[in-house]
Amino acid sequence: MSHQQLGRRPARPEPTPPPPDDARPARFVGWLGGFGCVAAGYAVFQSLVGVLPDAISPDAARYGIAAVSGVGTGVAAWLSAALLRARSQAGGADAGPVPARGAGDAAPPAAPGPFPALAAAAYATLREELAEVDDPERGPLTGWPHALDEQTRPVLPTPTGTAYGLHLVLELGERDGRLSPSRLVETLWRLRLPDGGWAARSQGSVPRPEVTALVLGALARAGADPARLADEAARCAARFTPDLEPSGLARTHVVTTVLRGLLRAAPDAPAIARLRAELVDRTITDPEREHRRCWGASLRVPAGHVTRPSPAHTAQAVVALDRAARVLGEDANARAAREDGVRWLLSCPVPAHDTCADLRGAQEEVRRPHPQVVWRQEVLYVRHFTAAWMVRALLTPGAWEIAADEGREEAWRALVTSAVAGVLGQQRDGIWHWDGHDLGRPLWMTYQGLSALRAHAVWMYQPEA
Repeated sequence: MSHQQLGRRPARPEPTPPPPDDARPARFVGWLGGFGCVAAGYAVFQSLVGVLPDAISPDAARYGIAAVSGVGTGVAAWLSAALLRARSQAGGADAGPVPARGAGDAAPPAAPGPFPALAAAAYATLREELAEVDDPERGPLTGWPHALDEQTRPVLPTPTGTAYGLHLVLELGERDGRLSPSRLVETLWRLRLPDGGWAARSQGSVPRPEVTALVLGALARAGADPARLADEAARCAARFTPDLEPSGLARTHVVTTVLRGLLRAAPDAPAIARLRAELVDRTITDPEREHRRCWGASLRVPAGHVTRPSPAHTAQAVVALDRAARVLGEDANARAAREDGVRWLLSCPVPAHDTCADLRGAQEEVRRPHPQVVWRQEVLYVRHFTAAWMVRALLTPGAWEIAADEGREEAWRALVTSAVAGVLGQQRDGIWHWDGHDLGRPLWMTYQGLSALRAHAVWMYQPEA
């Protein structure tokens, strides 16, 4: 009983209204079936014997027609009565009229989906795992390391972990002030390298474009100083050239990450058009999928080498090109490359996507010359949450337009549904897990999983009329 009903006097029962006109035939069939199938059939048999004309001869014909009609009536009565009983037991719409809700009665609440509880659990874990230290060189730092299962103590905030943590806080919304975006922004500026830019913990003291672009994107989303962001974005773009950064420009992941970061931090940067052209001009074709253009892990392949098509990298390129198109517009070539990437994703040959390779996580290595030791290499291990990237790529407006225009709505729905299920299945208590590896709870994965589910929830929302 609700609080509105407490203390009320029981209402006087109102007389039962007569059944509507469309319910009377059903009542009659039920009444007929109540006599039993045999009784109904026999009644029809006797009636037909009495009314069939004597001209029908011999008598066997008259009795034959009556018998067949009686059996048919009996079967029809039995089936109709059984159908009515089944509907009544199932509580279907035909079982009876739905009582009207009074003006003061509250509407029955719809069952909530998993996202609210999932988001609340993620926020609670972020709050518990927040690292707050006083660094003697940089001052007070507030943020997170790369992953939530770091074994090294004390736990120190890193640019990558704190940038993704800031993205998460903004995605979840500032609920109670305990996770302050302003403190995270200050920490990211304090983690900036002396000559500008940011680098991952394993990359040392040389700024790297993919980490710098990630941090700049998070800072821009949090409302950092536009002039300061533009200055850092210009430094990042100036370093991201074939002469200074050949390894980065050769990787789809690095180019798309820088492109997305610059679009957020400095949408007027001239480098955006250059990086988009880099993506568009270095597609590959897949003969197994109607020779559609797509992307692999490598953009600049040495002579004699072949790069294989990659769902994760194709989805990343589609997302980056879609965002660039909204900022810059696009010419026919850029549009064709983006749309072909979507078609390639929709052309997965496996009918059941739950276990297909197109949603399987991937991993790559970005190798660069070591900045101090010439005979060594700097190696950055990158993992790709393919299912989350697939959701983000297929939920771009351009992807849905292609599916709708070309009659691929069913393929689009099937792939999105399986990708969302794959994303949801890799989290526990609001935190995503990369199982079977050290640092198995990376913050970047939680951000990508949570943002993919939120984008799907927003996309699928249908307001009640």
